[in-house]
Order: sequence, then C-alpha cells, then structure tokens
Amino acid sequence: MRPHFGLRARIAAAVVFVTVAATAAMALAAYQLQANDTTSRFHAASRADFSSDLAQTRFVAQNLSPDHVVGYMDRESAVAWSVFDYSGEHPVVHGETPPVELPGWLLTAARSNEEPMSMQPAGTPYLVLAASPVDGVVLVEYYTLDSLRADLTKLRANLAGMALLVAVLGVAGALVAAKRIQRPVRAAANAALRLGEGDLGTRLAVRGRDELADLAGSFNAMAERVETSIVELRAKEEQQRRFVADVAHDLRTPVATMVAAADGVDSPNPDARGRAGQLLAVQSRRLATLVEDLLEISRFDAGVADFRAEPVDLADLWAEAIDLVGGEGITLRTTGDVTVHGDPRRLHTIARNLLTNALTHGAPPVTVTVDGTGRDVVTAEVADSGPGVPDDLGPLVFDRFVRGDRARTATAGSGLGLAIAQENARAHGGRIEVSTQDGAVFTLRLPRAVSEPRDPSDRA
Repeated sequence: MRPHFGLRARIAAAVVFVTVAATAAMALAAYQLQANDTTSRFHAASRADFSSDLAQTRFVAQNLSPDHVVGYMDRESAVAWSVFDYSGEHPVVHGETPPVELPGWLLTAARSNEEPMSMQPAGTPYLVLAASPVDGVVLVEYYTLDSLRADLTKLRANLAGMALLVAVLGVAGALVAAKRIQRPVRAAANAALRLGEGDLGTRLAVRGRDELADLAGSFNAMAERVETSIVELRAKEEQQRRFVADVAHDLRTPVATMVAAADGVDSPNPDARGRAGQLLAVQSRRLATLVEDLLEISRFDAGVADFRAEPVDLADLWAEAIDLVGGEGITLRTTGDVTVHGDPRRLHTIARNLLTNALTHGAPPVTVTVDGTGRDVVTAEVADSGPGVPDDLGPLVFDRFVRGDRARTATAGSGLGLAIAQENARAHGGRIEVSTQDGAVFTLRLPRAVSEPRDPSDRA
C-alpha cells in the first residue's frame, strides 16, 4: 500500500526539493569558480616566485660562475629546491632530495628550455617547476599544495554551511508556504462538508485575486446556486404537501355530502328523495368543477398545458365572459386597439375567473376597463365595490386554495380560480396584479404578441 501524503506535505516536499537542488547547484558552481580562481592564483604566484629565483640564479651564473647558483639557493628557505648539475661526466644533485620522483622528460625539457616547465605529479601534494638558468644546470623548485588544499577545504566547508543554512531556511519557508496554501484549501473542504450536511449559508471569504480567491468565489457561486435550488425544492415540496392536504380537504365536503345524499335516495319520502337528488346534482357539479380545476393546475405544473395562439378581440371576449357569469351589475368599457395574439380559451378563463371572484368575494357594481392605447401592452382592469383585499392577504391571493377570508369555509368556489388565472396570464407572458381602492382591483397586463408560450413554472 502506497503511503498517503497530505497536500501540505507534498507542497513542502516540492519546495524543499527545489530549494535544496537549487542551493546545491549554486554551491557547486560557486565552488568550481572559486576553486579554479584560487588554483590559478596559486599557480601564478608559484610561477612568479620561481621566475624571480630563476632570474637571480641566471644573473649569478652569468656574472660569477655556475657554481655560485647552489650558494645562492642555499639562502632560499621558503621553498624546497634542487639543482641538477650536468657539467661533469655524471649529473650531480645539490640541495634537498627531491620529495617527488621527477620524470626524465621534465629534466630533459628543462635543460633545453629557458622558460619554466611545470607539472603536478599524480598522488603528490606538490607543484613542480623546472628551468635552466645556464647551460648544464637545471633548477627545480617544489611548491607544496597543502595551503591550497586547506583553502579549498575551508571553501567547501563554508559553502556547505551556507547551503545547509539556505536549505534549513527553505524548509522553514516551505512549511510556512504550505500552511498558507493549505489553510484556504482546508477551509474550502470544511465548507463543502458543512454545505453537504445542510448548512446552506456556508460561504468562503474571498481574499486577493489569485487562484485561491477564484476557488473561493467559485465555491460561493456554487453554494448560492445550491442554496437557491434547495430552497426552491423545499418550497415546491411544501407547496405539494399543502396542495395534497387542500385537495383532500376540498374533496371531503362534496364526497361526504354525496354519500349522505345517496343514502336519502332510497327514502320512501318523496321530499327526501328530491332533496337528496338536488344535493347529488349540486355536489356532482361542484366535484366536477374541482376536478377540472385540479387537472388544469396539474397541467401547468407538468409544463404540458395546451397553448394555441391566434388574434383575439378582448372586447368581444370580455363581453362574452360577462354574459356567461351574468351581466347584472357589470359594466364594460374599452379604449384603443384591444386586439392581442393569444389563446382565446385561456384568456376567456382569465376573464371568467376574475369576474366570478369580483361577484363572489366583492360586490356589484363591477367595472371592467380594457385599455388598448399602449403600443405593446393591453391592460384589463376589474374593479368591484366590495371591502377590498386585506393587506395580509394581498401577497397570498394568487396562491392555491386561498379564499377571501383566508379561512377554509365551505363555499362554492374551489380556491383555485385566481391561481389558474395567474398561470394563464404567465403563459401569455403577462401577469395579474391586485390592489385596493374603493374595492378590490385586479389588473391583467398582456403583451400584444406572444412569440412562443411561456413556461408557466417560470415565476420570473
């Protein structure tokens, strides 16, 4: 099983690796440059010192005699030296015993070359310089590399210490940087956990303009959408729960009445049978109306409501609706061009439901004013002479199963009329508004043309 490393450990490891690698590379490069420079200076200083001795011995040999070269070099104590004299039958070595074995080619080359010859025998701590100050004599000096190697060792130690210090600082910086990067990531993870547990108000603080700020902003936007969706789903769920309860309540009354009336059909009393039949007829019609309204609401909720648009004259449509509900106490006024492009059946439903509401929950006289003077919108205003809409009922008047006094009293209406009217208005891209003046005033606003039917579920 592979070991698991957290984000902080991986970030710290990456920063440490890069820091150590960069520091090691820089230290190695600095050492190479410094070592080359130090070695070059050592070689230059050794060559300058040897050249000075060579010049002095050459002067002594030329002005005195070659034998005086050894005497001059006897006074040189700063460096090990040897003088090879080839003037006799056998070469004679003066001075110190060579601390290194000299190759023959070096002495041969030095005898025939007045310029210094240099070499560094492998495995020895010496730099060897050789040259001939005068014919038959070879001067050799041995410069120890101990001081150079000590300097290089010290340089390596200094650079290693500096590299170690930088590496330690890099580790500390890596831990701090990893913690700073990990903190907002961990906060995002915790926020996502709280959001998943149902805390829909969870948000992240957005600081700066970097990628972490973008992450926080994206999380907040996602949380906002999730919260909105959850709230809408809960509202839908509550609406459906209330809808089912209201349907059950509204079905209970006609069904119970019909059951009781059915028992009276078998009564031997003709008057009882007549009352039972009358009750059955009234409650059957009420039940049929309720079922039709429920089916219409379900079509809107499912988004499958039929919509067939055509030119509609609202003056004729409202006049027909007034005749249908009973024209007593209703006045119709029209101005301008009142033709719209819409579904006549659904527009007729809006008009009929608004008129029925005005007569049922308001009071006559009722005035209907259709205004077609606007270029893009036609309005239809239904004003009754009743008590108006209470302030606390105004926001709920278009909700399903809401009745005039907000009590679930047994009335002929289903409490769905205004809800269906509003859904039909939305399907046309319009809306219905309510206000109270001398009575309740319902204002329908419709666009003259609807390019395509709106989704009734869109409450925007």
